[in-house]
Amino acid sequence: MPDTSATRQNSAIVTLDNVCFAYEQEEDDVRQVLRNVSFSLLPGQHVGLYGPNGSGKTTLFRCITGLLRPQKGRIIFHGTLLEKDQDFHKLRCQIGFLLQNAEDQLFFPTVLEDVAFGPLNLGLKEKAARERAMETLLDLGLSGFENRYIHRLSGGEKKLVSLAAVLAMRPEALLLDEPTNDLDKDARQRFIDILESQDIARITISHDWDFLTRISTTYLTINQGQLTDKAPSFPHTHIHAHPLGNAPHAH
Repeated sequence: MPDTSATRQNSAIVTLDNVCFAYEQEEDDVRQVLRNVSFSLLPGQHVGLYGPNGSGKTTLFRCITGLLRPQKGRIIFHGTLLEKDQDFHKLRCQIGFLLQNAEDQLFFPTVLEDVAFGPLNLGLKEKAARERAMETLLDLGLSGFENRYIHRLSGGEKKLVSLAAVLAMRPEALLLDEPTNDLDKDARQRFIDILESQDIARITISHDWDFLTRISTTYLTINQGQLTDKAPSFPHTHIHAHPLGNAPHAH
């Protein structure tokens, strides 16, 4: 299981301590999704989180950010216990949450307005927020996008602009929910290049194992409601090709 020692928690950005969450589907019908989940995200840590649909990965993110409240357990941010809505405000300013669907994250007419919105919420004046937005777009190779209309962007462009909106807040950690969904090869590579240039802590949910191996150093999964680094393995066969593949070799 992930390390949850007191020393580790003291240096952590965010800690989950024995978090339990269940959905009430119908009367007397409860689906337990998270069972006594404990985990600490450390500065600079790059975690890949994988597992089947419905296993609780996105629920975990929503509990971290306070969008869902665990029935049991604690969420701790830099040593401070978070309990009320206002307690989670500082965390949301410091931990960027990239949603799976970019349409749910972008709601202004133009790219510049969307990317500047976060810095404005942090208290920056309008001029400073726009300058921060322009700087972020430039850093992400999106210079020239500032006056483009959101509804005219491709799916991949919307995803990149969503990431720019999150990074413009200068977060110390990222929660990325299936960031490469529906991206073509070029947009996916661009996303990888951006993440590889960012040395901030992150947890990335993805079913794209090749993508996870390129941007993560630690791997976790949720198995029967519990967060673990000992994922079940399943024997399988596949076809692959590489140079000199006809010569005897091993994997």
